[in-house]
Amino acid sequence: MSVNVALIKQLRERTGAGMVDCKKALEENNNDVDLACDWLREKGIAKAAKKASRIAAEGLSTVVIDNNDAIVIEVNCETDFVAKSDAFKALVDEIAHLLLSKHIDNIDDAKAATESLFTDATVKIGEKLDLRRVTLVHKADDEKFGSYIHFGGKIACLVLATNGESQDLDGLAMHITAEKPLYIDESEIPQEEIARETEIQMENAKNDEKLKSKPEKVLASIIQGKVNKHFEEMILVKQNYALDSEVKVGQFLKSKNIVVKQFVRYETGEGIAKRVENFAEEVEKQAAK
Repeated sequence: MSVNVALIKQLRERTGAGMVDCKKALEENNNDVDLACDWLREKGIAKAAKKASRIAAEGLSTVVIDNNDAIVIEVNCETDFVAKSDAFKALVDEIAHLLLSKHIDNIDDAKAATESLFTDATVKIGEKLDLRRVTLVHKADDEKFGSYIHFGGKIACLVLATNGESQDLDGLAMHITAEKPLYIDESEIPQEEIARETEIQMENAKNDEKLKSKPEKVLASIIQGKVNKHFEEMILVKQNYALDSEVKVGQFLKSKNIVVKQFVRYETGEGIAKRVENFAEEVEKQAAK
């Protein structure tokens, strides 16, 4: 069956797939563009299945705010080259806006809602893609958002707080991006984490010759101090403020009458083991396909 060049062009514009794939899709579906789109999507699913064992550790994180709602997402791909592409950036933006408009914050529901977008993107981009995580945050009318996106999406941060100017809250998001706190204050630290660290410091003390002769009360105080020191670097209000190292974040917040209610910090690819591969070998593999 002959295939109209105009139909190939139309199908390419709709799917971003290669010319050969578009021609084949149209031939298999009697030049029906809609059916050809579905055919390519199905083909994309097959390709995605083959890529399931690959590591998608690159990608982008982003923050989108719309009135009283905000969302933070991370979408992964296999290579930094794709992460920097306009097609991938557009995909991440579309996913964030879609999930925000539907108020979806459950990862399973989010994956179901974006399945067709990922299928189409797999056909177009040709890499394993994954929606890794999503957090939806709602604020009250008297609360405010601050946000910061670092290096085009390598890190994305959202802050929810009361009071403060926009520049203060954005600056706070920048601080969180840089300093990586895990908790707002001591009250957020899980008791099991405190117990675990206390046990570690007690064991360390048993092996420290300098501490063996210390009275029990003194030793307990030393151990508590070490536990506090361990967590201090993880607590937002106890950190030196990145934009003014002369003050602690807690002091800065107090001076502005700001109360931080929540923060979300996504660093793209954190915790994912990245594949190390010889570039020349990769080029040879691609050329051999």
